[in-house]
Amino acid sequence: DLERAACRVGRKGRQRVLKIVAGALVIGITLGLLGSGGSTLTLPVLVYVLGHDEKIAVAESLAIVGGIAFSSVIPFARAKLVRWRSVIFFGIPGMLGAYLGAWLARFVSGTFQLSLFAVIMLVSAVVMFRSGGRELREDDGASEPPWRSLIAMALQGLGVGTLAGLIGVGGGFLIVPALVILGRLPMRHAVGTSLTVIFMMCVSGFLKHIAVMQATAERVDWRTIAAFVAVGSAGSLVGRRLGGRFSQQRLRRIFACFLVLMGLYVLAREVPKLFG
Repeated sequence: DLERAACRVGRKGRQRVLKIVAGALVIGITLGLLGSGGSTLTLPVLVYVLGHDEKIAVAESLAIVGGIAFSSVIPFARAKLVRWRSVIFFGIPGMLGAYLGAWLARFVSGTFQLSLFAVIMLVSAVVMFRSGGRELREDDGASEPPWRSLIAMALQGLGVGTLAGLIGVGGGFLIVPALVILGRLPMRHAVGTSLTVIFMMCVSGFLKHIAVMQATAERVDWRTIAAFVAVGSAGSLVGRRLGGRFSQQRLRRIFACFLVLMGLYVLAREVPKLFG
């Protein structure tokens, strides 16, 4: 009996490791291929694949997304493809918003957070599908943005940051277009700047979640976070190498369809609980 029990425990442990590796690879490769969107997969993997509590999974998602974003932004920073002025105008309001979103999370249920997350997934799918038919030009952003664009960028940073802190997403699918259109950045600079902003927002939101969780004696799983960051960072490198071999328009549309299916699945799971 003891041997059988030990075998079952060992088998469950191996299955858990495989789930973590597979989930982190998918998230990392998606981020590397598309430059955004990978964070929308993190929370569902933590909740529905690994069985983590919703509240804890939101905090873990912020740590994972922030860790992968940090590792991904290093090459951009070395190549001087991060616009620090835009980081200030978008990132600092984003950090304030993430802190606010993490504070607000204590007043809503985990089911509400997942339901809102599903709605954001559907919005992300629409934005990604509509932008899949065209590519933002590499020479966009040759001029400095006017002050009204900088103010609009700061307000959007506050809003995206609040969502990030509340439901654990990075928001790259909103940040990159905003940096190109409002900040007038070239696409390469927009991606590097977006990753920097995502890292800043995730750090702010995660620290606030940890402070809130201390009052309830809840704890995040640091081993899962470390494994996701390590494997996801490696996956993002693979994704960047593969990105040039595929049509970005087609990839974005395929991923948008997948997000629709995932969003509907989450809604089907969570909405009945809201009214139950």
